[in-house]
Amino acid sequence: MTDWSDRCVPQAARLHPYIPGKPVSQLLRETGLTEAVKLASNENADGMPPAALHAMQRACCELNRYPDGDARALKEALADYHGCGIEHILPGNGSNEVLELLIRCFAGVGDEVIYSRRGFVVYALATTAAGAQAVVTEEDASMGHDLAAMQAAITPRTKVICIANPNNPTGTLLSLSQLQAFLDQVPPDVVVILDEAYHEYVRHQLGDTLTVLHHPGLVVTRTFSKAYGLAGARIGYAVADARLLACVNRFREPFNVNSIAQAGAIAALQSSAWVEAHVQRTLAERQRLEAALAKQHMLAWPSHGNFVLLRHHQALTLHARLEQHGIITRPQAACHMPDILRVSVGSKTENTHFLEVLAAVSGDL
Repeated sequence: MTDWSDRCVPQAARLHPYIPGKPVSQLLRETGLTEAVKLASNENADGMPPAALHAMQRACCELNRYPDGDARALKEALADYHGCGIEHILPGNGSNEVLELLIRCFAGVGDEVIYSRRGFVVYALATTAAGAQAVVTEEDASMGHDLAAMQAAITPRTKVICIANPNNPTGTLLSLSQLQAFLDQVPPDVVVILDEAYHEYVRHQLGDTLTVLHHPGLVVTRTFSKAYGLAGARIGYAVADARLLACVNRFREPFNVNSIAQAGAIAALQSSAWVEAHVQRTLAERQRLEAALAKQHMLAWPSHGNFVLLRHHQALTLHARLEQHGIITRPQAACHMPDILRVSVGSKTENTHFLEVLAAVSGDL
């Protein structure tokens, strides 16, 4: 019998599938509960903009046809939104795909990719899959990216640097002045991915990244999965130099962004009032959650995403107890934070329920 593991490319032995947050349906099967709340995947508790839902429903009527492989209408909408040409936009099947395409395009065997040890796990997976060498830096004292360490790690073999801002899972935020000072020290032929999946939650605080930051290899990635509420549609995009994206486009699968996602994203992009209302509600609820955790001495540190960080010396036990009561959180042991649970900001009702259950199950731990 063939041992297929021996036939794989060498990096396959070091790969493992991405493990998402546990679905509600799985917890219900495991526990026999009839209801559960998922606070594990930083999803939008408000759903999606009504205009996006209606646009996606209309798009269903034409699913017998292939989508526009170039996503022209979506690129035009994004280009108008960001004030750039369509050649500076590359849509993808979630920002995850965009990240993977960028790393595959520019890093291979013998090349190096720099990222933080407590950065988004997809950087590590994509680097390994590409056969490139990971150069992993430690976080700074605030649990954020140590830009000085990243700069010191650059060598002639460095092809890509990955920075999430705000960072997932630590929720930390770098200022634009910090980022530009770093970019000024990066060689112009190195690709710097600035992963802004949570940008909408810091837009007023941070400013417009795309008009302020400058570097020839800067690629800003964003997603419709968080503030826009289209996680299930799987759509994200990159904004960068047109010649750089033309290279990445060679790696893109045909029809990688489906018709429903394209229609929903265009409508969501035009739903600015709805998105802003969601962001303000989320920030208020995040503040309420963090205040409650701080009162119970469980707040790890403040977050700039749509999630909070809970610290407990028995985090995994606490996570299991919460699940027994129908609340799914996200342990961070795999991200080298064994005492941390990441808790998404849910609806006001969900957050209140979480805090009540937390108080009930954590008392004797």
